[in-house]
Amino acid sequence: MWSWCMLQPMGFLWQRAEYCGDGCREGPCVLRNPTPSTPRPGNGVPIRNLVTQEFFNGIINQASSSCAGKIFYSRSAFLEALNFYPKFGTGGKSSEDTKREVAAFFARVTHETGHFCYIEEIVKATYCEQEATEWPCNSEKQYYGRGSIQITWNYNYGPAGQSIGFDGLNAPETVANDPVIAFRTAFWFWMNNVHSRIISRQGFASTIRAINGGECDGGNTPAVNARVGYYTKYCNQLGVSPGDDLYC
Repeated sequence: MWSWCMLQPMGFLWQRAEYCGDGCREGPCVLRNPTPSTPRPGNGVPIRNLVTQEFFNGIINQASSSCAGKIFYSRSAFLEALNFYPKFGTGGKSSEDTKREVAAFFARVTHETGHFCYIEEIVKATYCEQEATEWPCNSEKQYYGRGSIQITWNYNYGPAGQSIGFDGLNAPETVANDPVIAFRTAFWFWMNNVHSRIISRQGFASTIRAINGGECDGGNTPAVNARVGYYTKYCNQLGVSPGDDLYC
């Protein structure tokens, strides 16, 4: 699901531009939060009131009954993971910003997992960036996409695990074994790389550039169209306009 490209330095790590896009980073090293925080309403709109069981079912019910994710992902796991990220859906100027962030998040999740069908990436690879020396790869492990946002690369697994409280480098499979961790890694990546773009109203196109920049400017037009399609669909369901700058 992730594109290979030429290495270029970004900060103290080396990132693959087409994987991340402009401004992407692996995220800060933060202390593990041992207990969930109390989720705050997103600008007066509680997230759980937006992500209803009906909304969630509308996505996962489109996956085949044979899909592994069908019995793995759940709204309850999403909400439990959300408890650790009270700033998700907040910080914007209005409830519309909250709804757009929810729509953008689930547009990403829908596309990456095939409507919650896949727990792991279909085409697996090692995805070890040797230049990311702070997060050395375990030669017996692979850091391919796993979880609801398909977190990939050692320089994401390492800090995500440190933040959440699991060994991302030596046990990356944890993301595919624990549905709450599968959502928590998605939130971790989102809050470090995408959230600020939503609340500053940079448009949905900026979220694609942040995560899959290689798809932009003709890199993978069908994928961009699919992401925008999901986003506008969820915005309509949540009763908010998708805003401008949808396509990158």
